[in-house]
Order: sequence, then C-alpha cells, then structure tokens
Amino acid sequence: MKDHPELRFGAGLTDVPEQWPVASSEVVHETGRVISVRRDHLAPPGREPFVRDVVVHPGAVGVVALDSANRMLLVRQYRHPVGHRLLEPPAGLLDVQGEQYRLGAERELWEETGTKAADWRVLVDAFTSPGLTDEAVRIFLARDLSPADEAYDRLHEEADMETVWAPLIDVVGAVLAGHLHNPILVMGALATWTALNGPGFDNLRAADAPWPAKDR
Repeated sequence: MKDHPELRFGAGLTDVPEQWPVASSEVVHETGRVISVRRDHLAPPGREPFVRDVVVHPGAVGVVALDSANRMLLVRQYRHPVGHRLLEPPAGLLDVQGEQYRLGAERELWEETGTKAADWRVLVDAFTSPGLTDEAVRIFLARDLSPADEAYDRLHEEADMETVWAPLIDVVGAVLAGHLHNPILVMGALATWTALNGPGFDNLRAADAPWPAKDR
C-alpha cells in the first residue's frame, strides 16, 4: 500500500467533525453522579440503521507540572475499577458548571498537590475512548511552580495520596517499559518530552486555546 503524499508530509492531518443523523435517542442508565448511558438509533445516509450506546461524560483536565529540573509532579492514587494504585498527574473532572478549562486544571493541581503554577500551556487534547464515550480530556503543561498558600482537605481515595517528584526522562522510560498506565500520564509525559526535545515549550498552544471537542 502506497503512502498518501498529503499524509506523509503533514497536510490534512486533522480530525474532521461529522455527525450522522440520529433517528431517536434515550437515556438508558443514569448514576446521578458522573456518567450516564445514552442509546442512539443512528440512520446514516445510504446505510443500514444501527444502535450505539454512548457513555456521556463531562470531560476532564490533567496537568503535567514540571519544575526547573524537568521533574514531573505526580500523585500515587488507588483506582478501584482497575485494582491498582497508579502514578498519575494531577487531574480531575470538568464538573463545575461554566468553569474555564485552565481554572479547572489550576484547581486540580492545588487540590491534589498543594501547588500552583505561573506558566500554563496546552499540551494535548484527546478523546479517551471514542468508540464508547464522548469523554474528552485536555492536558496542560504547568511550569514556574510554587507552594500554594493553603491546603485542600482530600477525601475518599484521595485522602492518602502521596506526591512523587520524578525526572521526566525516567517517567518516559517507565511508560515505554510498560510500568505506567494512566492515559493522562502516558500522553502528557510523551508530549512533554517531544516538545522539550523538538519545537520547544514556547511553540505550544496558549492555555486558553480553543477546544472544539468541548466548545461545540
């Protein structure tokens, strides 16, 4: 199979918004907390109708907090669904109505690590599992770090979280070795390494850059 020249040289490398007609839709499960499940009956033009269940999710933000020595600030948190205690970047749901994405990231960085940052950029936007859920995540790069003025009282699985400083190069190595699995960590660490050793952090998008996946 021949390489497509437009894709080989970078032109046209963009996802394209598209919405097939939905004949009917219903909520088949609602937890009252984070997610719901919607059943869509699709009627694509010229094709046979079919049904898809969609996990409806508010979206999330994650933070690669990097100090002047290029160490990542991580938390170690128990995750019940996968039965692991994972190393993760600070992250959380966009569950505050109308909250700006960067402010949500600032809040999560403070709540989980007691840290604030003066320099913010966008690293990566991603759909976490587009065949199953509409969840979208934006990962920020935060630098010029300092301790926050006050602490946050953490609860449940966050109550015993510990913070860990790890050199970025070691995090990347652990990801490639299969030792670290949190998707925000994987995407964030690899994107940070790429920017650091490629175009540079100054070429990253501004912290308030448009986010079509959530702004629609």
